[in-house]
Amino acid sequence: MKPFEYSDEDISLMQYLIAIPSISIGIVILIFQTELARITVALDGLLLIFIGGLAAVFFIWLIAKFAAGFEKRTFFDFASSILTKPAAIVICFVFSLLYIGIAAFEIRKLTDITRHYLLDETPVEALSLSFLFIVIYAVAGSRAGLFRLNMLFLPFVLVVSLVVALFNIPLIEMNNIQPILKTSAESYVKGISMMFALFISGAISIVLFYTSLVRTKEKTPRMAALGTTVPVILFMMFYFVAIGVFGNTVTANLLSPSIELGKAVHIPGGVLERFESIFLIIWMMAIFNITTMVFDLAVLTLNYIFKNTKKIKLIFILTPIIFFISMVPENILESTEMGKYGIYGLFIFSIGVTFVLFIVAKLRGAMGK
Repeated sequence: MKPFEYSDEDISLMQYLIAIPSISIGIVILIFQTELARITVALDGLLLIFIGGLAAVFFIWLIAKFAAGFEKRTFFDFASSILTKPAAIVICFVFSLLYIGIAAFEIRKLTDITRHYLLDETPVEALSLSFLFIVIYAVAGSRAGLFRLNMLFLPFVLVVSLVVALFNIPLIEMNNIQPILKTSAESYVKGISMMFALFISGAISIVLFYTSLVRTKEKTPRMAALGTTVPVILFMMFYFVAIGVFGNTVTANLLSPSIELGKAVHIPGGVLERFESIFLIIWMMAIFNITTMVFDLAVLTLNYIFKNTKKIKLIFILTPIIFFISMVPENILESTEMGKYGIYGLFIFSIGVTFVLFIVAKLRGAMGK
């Protein structure tokens, strides 16, 4: 079957805005609540999320303003003009490796969560392949279509998340949210750095590689900043409810506090006996969005290097690589560690490359040219 082709690959400002939270939530909120709960006391993590998120919003605004100055030029084009073409090739290749690793992590983590909560008898390989085949079908189509999928799925994620939070408010215990400001200074620094890295990693990828697709560039910095704000608010909401209901100790030892909150939801009248199943399916949609975007970024960065290679060929080459990498972790702890290394690696490399590009462009007077 020939995939549907859109008349153009341009995206609107709203699609650009929605893509940022779409690539930032999901696995981040499902997993990194536990990481934050381990190093903080009571609700101190909220302050860390707020400060780290605020810093991320500001930096994304700056980076989007920088990227928007190059009009319709792709990341590879303006990186080549600021540095050199060989340097741009190396940068894009490293980005592709990072995106391949993160795509493998997303697939493995979804598999682990699905086995734990829904299909405990199903082999890991079968679940991973099933999910990967769906992702391949989405990535093989139009790039503009991925942004339209984000617009379709994100409202469901936000609405169901709000329902989960509201129905868990009566279960909050005051003892779990006290005392306040008892976390050590070292943990504050570590927590803020972790939150900054999480919120930057996904957003900066959208800004660097997809800003060239936006029809009108004038408002892209503001849209990028607004898009980064959404996962910050969502993370704060889930973290507040999780700590209030479970406390730090329990939250730090759960596989996914967010899904556990979904299991605690009781809708009057017995309309939905297992609301967590619906909640998990909705979050699978969110993780699907993340995986398709990351896979597409891996293909896009390789396409910059191998310009004459068709997109579908690159997809077929990357698919077995991503699958085998996703099978490397032997348990849930190892897959989580793999994800943390991938996200932190993407953060460090993205910030480093952007900083170098900005400084060299300033020195050479190449800003916006």
